[in-house]
Amino acid sequence: MLRKFAALSLLVLALMATSCVSAYKETVGGETEQTFSKVYYTDFNTAWQSVLDGLKHNRLDVSNREGGFVQTKWTDNTDDKNFADSFGDADAYLKAQYRFKVTVAKSFFNGKPAIKVTVMRDQLVQRDVLEGWQPVETDSIEENTLLYRVGRLIMIKMKLSKIEEEKTRKALESTTF
Repeated sequence: MLRKFAALSLLVLALMATSCVSAYKETVGGETEQTFSKVYYTDFNTAWQSVLDGLKHNRLDVSNREGGFVQTKWTDNTDDKNFADSFGDADAYLKAQYRFKVTVAKSFFNGKPAIKVTVMRDQLVQRDVLEGWQPVETDSIEENTLLYRVGRLIMIKMKLSKIEEEKTRKALESTTF
């Protein structure tokens, strides 16, 4: 019984600490939005196409290749949020929606092209009819999953490109003029 009470106390303290930190950020004027980024050593075209392929299940709202920016349309995820939060003591959401904002920036590292991909996920929830949309802090799973997916797609595209180059080189060597 004492162990259960101690575990419950620690859980309550942890929840209070995280909510206090976010409340503190908001009152001080700190940045509450989280961005996640990763650097890939490839060219811009490969990275851009990999980002679009990684977001292929989302409808795009903005796709600006020259500016290196992609934004998806708002996607309803009420059922997912209610299912995930049903294991806690949180109330169910009336509505929930999210969107991704992805930035692809060119750079160089040791004379080789490097691309920085930055992902931000906006999550809004509405608990009842009278309450408006409220932003919710992210758990970073979706953002890191998208960055991982983009990295894997870049790797696959680079390997396919090397195979095609090798096939072309062998075809040129085998032909005689």
